[in-house]
Amino acid sequence: MSNLQRKVLLAKPRGYCAGVDRAVVSVEKALELYGAPVYVRKQIVHNKFVVTELEARGAIFVDETDEIPAGATVVFSAHGVSPAVHAEAAALNLKTIDATCPLVTKVHAEARRFAADDYQILLIGHEGHEEVEGTMGEAPNHVTLVDGPAHVVDIEIDPNRPVAWLSQTTLSVDETLETVGLLREKFPNLLDPPSDDICYATQNRQGAIREIASKCDLMLVVGSANSSNTVRLVDVALEYGSKSAHRIDFAAELKEEWLDGVEIVGLTSGASVPEILVDSVLVWLAERGFGDVEEVETIEEHLMFALPPELRRDLKAAGRA
Repeated sequence: MSNLQRKVLLAKPRGYCAGVDRAVVSVEKALELYGAPVYVRKQIVHNKFVVTELEARGAIFVDETDEIPAGATVVFSAHGVSPAVHAEAAALNLKTIDATCPLVTKVHAEARRFAADDYQILLIGHEGHEEVEGTMGEAPNHVTLVDGPAHVVDIEIDPNRPVAWLSQTTLSVDETLETVGLLREKFPNLLDPPSDDICYATQNRQGAIREIASKCDLMLVVGSANSSNTVRLVDVALEYGSKSAHRIDFAAELKEEWLDGVEIVGLTSGASVPEILVDSVLVWLAERGFGDVEEVETIEEHLMFALPPELRRDLKAAGRA
């Protein structure tokens, strides 16, 4: 096989979304402003590299609020938390910075609104995911989790009360639509949320994969195993025609044998992945004859989110806004 045939199709958009960027910068700014340690409940975003880098700068990641000393500063992760967690933080007199992605906050508001009107809420998402736990906590007596199409058959509701669906923001667009379709067959009066719950970045990264997958012998997806949107990218690549696909956290995890018989490699990264990790994969591929890189852009992203208001206020007071 001639080296001239070897090529990398680099998907764009890829990597950091606006919500992830806001969350990571929130921790960085908190460390600069208040000094270490700054506590973070759960991983600020689902990426090993980002968490390790922030730990080195003085962030302390904890699983539960009661692990944080009274009066300390805590940042809530991009995935959101339930009202119960806010109450726990208040009881410990914690200084809270809520870095919940605004798109997740929107789903929380939809859950509260539906619950106020006594709707039964069918939440499409993955059991145990932080975002799902936070959304369910907004209306625990109204929400039933639907963990994918296979679980629809088990769902039972009160036929005399209205029903609506919501979804985790980082799911596969196709799978969510399949689940909604099955739910609607079972519950014809199912009400849609007022706006699309799947986040723009999740949709755009999946759309970029769809554009190049059928041309690829191998698709490489950079991101962590607990990143729902990253794992979905691997599924989408295979579904849309890539001959093989692998998820990696770092270039060191790449295997030479994956390149056997490969001419075109697709490369992308999940919404919580810094570009430095993609660059290291490109270097590894170039060293093996895949130096020809074509970036394939399917849509431009311009969205940015302001930092949490409590952090903006303190930055302004310190003259660092």
